[in-house]
Amino acid sequence: MDAGKIVKVSGPLVVAENMGNARMYDMVRVSDARLLGEIIELRGNTASIQVYEETGGLGPGEPVYTTGDPLSVELGPGLIEGIFDGVQRPLDTIREQVGDYITRGVDVYPLDRERKWEFVPKAKEGDRVLPGDILGTVQETTLVEHRIMVPPYVAPGIIKEIKSGEATITDVIARLETDNGIVDLTMMQRWPIRKGRPYREKLGPHEPMITGQRIIDTFFPVAKGGTACIPGPFGSGKTVIQHQLSKWADAEIVVYIGCGERGNEMTDVLLEFPELKDPKSGEPLMKRTVLIANTSNMPVAAREASIYTGITIAEYFRDMGYSVALMADSTSRWAEALREMSGRLEEMPGEEGYPAYLGSRMAEFYERAGRTVCLGNEDKEGALTVVGAVSPPGGDLSEPVSQATLRIVKVFWGLDASLAYRRHFPAINWLLSYSLYLDNVAAYFKEKVGDQWNEMRREAMRLLQEEAELEEIVRLVGVDALSPRERLTLETAKSLREDFLHQNAMHEIDTYSSLDKQFKMIELILFYHHQAEALVDKGEIDLDLEKLFSLPVRERIARIRYAPEENLKELDEVSREIKEQIASLAGEGGEEDA
Repeated sequence: MDAGKIVKVSGPLVVAENMGNARMYDMVRVSDARLLGEIIELRGNTASIQVYEETGGLGPGEPVYTTGDPLSVELGPGLIEGIFDGVQRPLDTIREQVGDYITRGVDVYPLDRERKWEFVPKAKEGDRVLPGDILGTVQETTLVEHRIMVPPYVAPGIIKEIKSGEATITDVIARLETDNGIVDLTMMQRWPIRKGRPYREKLGPHEPMITGQRIIDTFFPVAKGGTACIPGPFGSGKTVIQHQLSKWADAEIVVYIGCGERGNEMTDVLLEFPELKDPKSGEPLMKRTVLIANTSNMPVAAREASIYTGITIAEYFRDMGYSVALMADSTSRWAEALREMSGRLEEMPGEEGYPAYLGSRMAEFYERAGRTVCLGNEDKEGALTVVGAVSPPGGDLSEPVSQATLRIVKVFWGLDASLAYRRHFPAINWLLSYSLYLDNVAAYFKEKVGDQWNEMRREAMRLLQEEAELEEIVRLVGVDALSPRERLTLETAKSLREDFLHQNAMHEIDTYSSLDKQFKMIELILFYHHQAEALVDKGEIDLDLEKLFSLPVRERIARIRYAPEENLKELDEVSREIKEQIASLAGEGGEEDA
C-alpha cells in the first residue's frame, strides 16, 4: 500500500494526503519515527490524525503508513498488576528500555510475549464451544483466576485439540474446527477500544455495590453495573474516595484510569496502590488491579484514548463473569482533550468551546457499564460499575462537563469544599447528592439487613433536611427561638453528621463499616431521638434540654464507629442505656415538677 504524505502539523494533529485506502479510526504510523496515531477525520483523500506521541520536529512531506487495523488493546494474562499508559504501552517495560521518560517512537508489546503461564484446560476435545465459552484458566495472581475465553469474533466450533501446561500468550493452546475452517486459539485476544464488547443480555441493576462508606451505602448507593460521578473542586477528596472504593467495594477486579491528572498525584497513586492491602485477603491490592496512567504532561491525544483503553480491559474481565469497578479520574481532563482536538480540527465549538458531540461521547462511555449475562453456553453473570470523577473549574457544577455527566449517570456524589475545609470527610454534601437506584436496591437491603432499613434511611434524611431549614432560623434569630422538639431535631442531625456521615479513611476500624454496623449505628441514633422525642412531647415535665443532650450514653453512641465488627452484639447494651438514662431523666423531671 502506498504511504500517505504529511501536509500539515498542528500540535498533536497531523493532516496527511494520499490516504484514500484508510478508514475512520484506523491506526497509523506517522513518519519514519513510527509515531502512533489514529485517524479521526476523513475528507476525500485527506485524513486528520491524532498522534499519541510528541510531534515536535515533524514536517510536511514525511510518510504516513496505514496499518489497516483500528486502535486495539491486547487482552490476556499479564493485565493484572500492569501499569499502562493511555494506549496500553507498559510503563515498567518502557522504563527498563529507555529510562524515566517515554521517548518518541518506542514500540513495545503491551503484554509480555516471553513469560510462560500455567494453562489448565476446562474444555476437552470434541466439545462444541461458542464465543465467550471458557477454554481453561490461568492463575494470574493469588487473587485472580484468569479465564481464557473463545474470542467474540471466532465462529462456534468443535475443539479438535487442546493443550495443558506452560505456554506463552502467543502459543496455540487449542484448535477449533468451525464452518470457516480450522482456527488456532491463543491465550491472547485483541479488541478495538472504541467498540463495546458483546454480551447476551443486559440485566437490571438490583444489587448494590457495597462500599463500606456509610454515606454511600445508606443514603446514595450505586448498583452493581451502575454509573456514578464524583464532581468536586480541588482538594475536596475525589481521589481519596476513589481509593476507598477501589479498596473496599465488593468488586473482584479494579481498573483505575488516571486520565490527565497532575503527575505528582498520579505518582502518589502508583506508589500507594502497591502498598494498599486487599482487606478480604491481606494481599496487595495490585493483585486484582489494572492501572492506566496518563498524566497531564503526556500527549493530550493519548488522554482521549485512555478511558476507552480502560473500559475495554474492564469489559474483558466482566465477560469472564467478574464484578468489575472502573474508576476514571478525571473525565473533565478527557473532555478537555476532546476540546483541544476539536479546536485543531476547526470544528464548530459548542458551549464553552467543547465540541457539540461532548454529550454523546460521554453517553457512549457510560453506556458500556452494566450487569450482563455474558456470551457462551454457561450462564455467566458479570458486572461493570463505572465511577467517574469530574473536576469542574472553580467547583462550578453548571459547566458543560458536569451537566453532560449528570444527564447520563444515576448517582451523584456532590463534593462540597466547605465540608472539606471543616475537615468533614468524605465531603459528600447530603443535601445536593442523590441516587436513582434507591428503589431498585430497596428489596435487597430489606432482605439482607432488616425490614426497617429503608424507613430509617428516609427518617434520617428528613432530619438532615429539617436541620438545614432550622439553621436558617438560628442564624437569623438565635437558637432560643426554637421549640424543644426543633432543638432535639438539631441535636439528632448533628449526631447523624458527626457520628454517622463523618468517616475517617485513615482509621483502622472506621475506614470500613459493614451493612450490619451501619444499620446498628443509625438505629441507635434514631432510637435515642424517638426516646427523647417522647420525653419532650410530655409537656407537663419541665425538662432541662442540656441534660438530655449531654447524657453519658451520647458519648457511647459517638464511639460506635470505632467498635470492631465482631463486637456488634455489645451495641444492644447501648439501647438499654439510652432507655434507662432517659427514664431516669424523666423521673427527675417528674420529681422537680412535684
